[in-house]
Amino acid sequence: MADRVSKLQSASAYQRSTIRDVAAKANVSVTTASRALNGTGRMSDETRKRVRAAAAELDYRPNSIARGLVQQRSFTLGLLTNDMYGRFTLPVAAGLSAAMADRGVSVFLSAGEYEPDSLKLTLGAMEEKRVDGLVITGKRIDRGLPIDLPPLGMPVVYVYAAAPEGAVSFVPDDTNAARDAVRHLVSLGRKKIAHITGPRAFKAASLREAGWRSALAEVGLEPFGEAMFSTWTEAHGYAAAHALIAAGERPDAIFCGNDQIARGVIDAFALMGISVPDDIAIVGFDNWEVFAAATRPPLTTVDMGLPGLGRSAGLALLDMIDGEPVAPGIRETPCTLVVRESCGAKPD
Repeated sequence: MADRVSKLQSASAYQRSTIRDVAAKANVSVTTASRALNGTGRMSDETRKRVRAAAAELDYRPNSIARGLVQQRSFTLGLLTNDMYGRFTLPVAAGLSAAMADRGVSVFLSAGEYEPDSLKLTLGAMEEKRVDGLVITGKRIDRGLPIDLPPLGMPVVYVYAAAPEGAVSFVPDDTNAARDAVRHLVSLGRKKIAHITGPRAFKAASLREAGWRSALAEVGLEPFGEAMFSTWTEAHGYAAAHALIAAGERPDAIFCGNDQIARGVIDAFALMGISVPDDIAIVGFDNWEVFAAATRPPLTTVDMGLPGLGRSAGLALLDMIDGEPVAPGIRETPCTLVVRESCGAKPD
């Protein structure tokens, strides 16, 4: 009995802080405290900082239900994807969730194949949850939903997926990223640069091929043969590397359409006794850590900045929810070249 009383006393000892507690600690009115935490109202920066510091010290968490009733919002977003393995969606979701957490907004993730019937059920569930907005993402930039979205009564933003005309969309700048990768190889003195990439039907593959050709043309170099299209796999990289060597003249560098292809190329060269990067420099695309950092030598590759795409999409969606004007169209966001040992340059 004594233990039970003790536990009850301990449980009651912790009282969740209220907005009144925050206001008292910051020596401001409840109204001022609320506006400071919501980022609204006119007040000095010092007052706003003082209120936020008091809220942090008291571990104050606003009542989302009450806030939603007042503002007629659920403070939740939906994230819809067909990327079952999470290769592209998880980084996007991480960036989106991090940006939304700072603003008191939660994210519901729904993953499944884009079948018309299941999509209708999923969209209905999102509506029932009364999400304020929806982010649609996927695993390739040229594939979207197999159905036209019905009127949802909420704004929608697309990330790494094809979007209908007039929508707001965020994708990586594949062409300029490929240019930067090839320019880097040229800056290292490489002149015979081949390209091994994925299926020709993928828009990303064609954009990266265009960047490869463009960067070489800038400095008056010819492509080393034709681009080698096939699957986004190590097996394709392995076979293509053997085909290049069997053809006679060797390239001195290869720009690969993704990291899996690059790893297959490096494995093939290792078995043939060809040194990477001394004999042939290699650059990949995606910066998939499980492949890029674990490759031997570690792989120089393009990082598409997927978390940043998620963050940008979330902020645009919040603006749309708040009624702010957001211009429709595709936003191509810059990528970053991550330099490791496989290209022969000093690693970042």
